[in-house]
Amino acid sequence: MAVIHRTTLEPTKLELLAAWLPSRPWYHGAPEGPRLARAGGFRLDDPRGEVGIEFLVATDASGSAPAAYLVPLTYRGAPLDGAEAALVGTTEHGVLGRRWVYDACHDPVAVAELAALVEGRAEPQAQSASDTPDREVTRALAGEGPVPAEFPAVTDTGEHTELTAPDGTVLRVLRTLRPAPDGTPQADPGAAGHVAGAWDAEDGTRVQGLMVLLLTPPPAP
Repeated sequence: MAVIHRTTLEPTKLELLAAWLPSRPWYHGAPEGPRLARAGGFRLDDPRGEVGIEFLVATDASGSAPAAYLVPLTYRGAPLDGAEAALVGTTEHGVLGRRWVYDACHDPVAVAELAALVEGRAEPQAQSASDTPDREVTRALAGEGPVPAEFPAVTDTGEHTELTAPDGTVLRVLRTLRPAPDGTPQADPGAAGHVAGAWDAEDGTRVQGLMVLLLTPPPAP
């Protein structure tokens, strides 16, 4: 289990994101930059204990309407080879020293653990507490799987990021989150699986919604 350190980050996660988010095609805030607040999220454990994995939710009050962004991040003690374009920035951790922060959609360790979460082999962890499962995160999978562990093709759109496996299976990371209409996330009729979670809305209420969809290719004729 990952250990959560009560210490400092310079710059903070939100400061890193404030500079990085406007470069993303799914950013809908003010051109001069977002006004961010932490709203929720969860963590996944790296089985080797080397990479920090966090699915962070940040709300942005800068646009014409409030937005909630899902920003999966990984934290590494050294640069990830070949992932220069996915680097969000570096930060100084009060205990661990310099950390390289990446868009986790491009980090194979995080992607493999996200696939394991959809399949039910990984347990979501609380964002700010050690050794504490996050009971607000739910997952579902039609059938028994397996879900591919590698999704090397990454494509950003105006609303989501698609991770595509060699067999055509897609993990769709919903970058702009929307609360479930009735308060309870429902399975997407076109998806073979999903991950849902909770976050704080702009008005302070706790809401839930879909975060990740698993889409499988149609069967061969």
